Amino acid sequence: MSLNMNKGLKVFLCIAAGFGMLCSLAIAEEVKVGAGNKFVGLTADKPYIYVIHDGNSVKVQRVQDPNYELSGYYAKTIRPCPPHCLKPMSPSPDVQTYGEVEMFQFMETQLRDGSGVLIDARTPSWYKKGTIPGAVNIPFTEFTKEPDSPEVAQLLERFGAKERGEIGFFTALLEKWGIIDAKYKTEDWDFTNAKNLVLFCNGPDCGQSPRAIRGLLAAQYPADKIKYYRGGMRMWEFWGLTTIIPKTGEKH
Repeated sequence: MSLNMNKGLKVFLCIAAGFGMLCSLAIAEEVKVGAGNKFVGLTADKPYIYVIHDGNSVKVQRVQDPNYELSGYYAKTIRPCPPHCLKPMSPSPDVQTYGEVEMFQFMETQLRDGSGVLIDARTPSWYKKGTIPGAVNIPFTEFTKEPDSPEVAQLLERFGAKERGEIGFFTALLEKWGIIDAKYKTEDWDFTNAKNLVLFCNGPDCGQSPRAIRGLLAAQYPADKIKYYRGGMRMWEFWGLTTIIPKTGEKH
């Protein structure tokens, strides 16, 4: 029997028994509690997801308290500009911007199978306060070094790129003509098997992940293998999504 049918039957029985107003108040409270107890999912067909963080499975879901409100640093929207000016929707026209639903999809697919990396591009002091489950901390300063520096080369290799070395004349010619697929190859690097990256920082007024993305592009990392979660920690916490304190594994 549905909730509405139950409610109608109970009202009829209460009125018949002479307790109409008292029973109606009790039924209204029952309906209110029932609605309040409904699980708040991530999307209409996805109640929660699981990701691996530091070798442990972490359940990512919404806060279930209907009175939850964003508080603390992320609730403060007025910050000095510069540096906390609102940033463009994307750091580059060729880099796709992600919302929360795209983040869930990425976390359940590419992050899970190892073909993707979720990067918290903030400084370590911010990362230690809490991050998105599954994220690794690579500060934006690591990406903003000279594109041909050893540090950047190590990052590219970490993400699956391979240094090409000397390229023969005929190989270069065949690539130029399109006979050999060179979509993800540059003169110095082969990005064919490079991972898909999603970078984030504190939110729309944070310039750390955009700077990291521009550093990757300067090193010729393929733009279609880079994604930008513009909402960052501010929007992640606004929606009451699970965060985790690194090392301790404490969830919030």
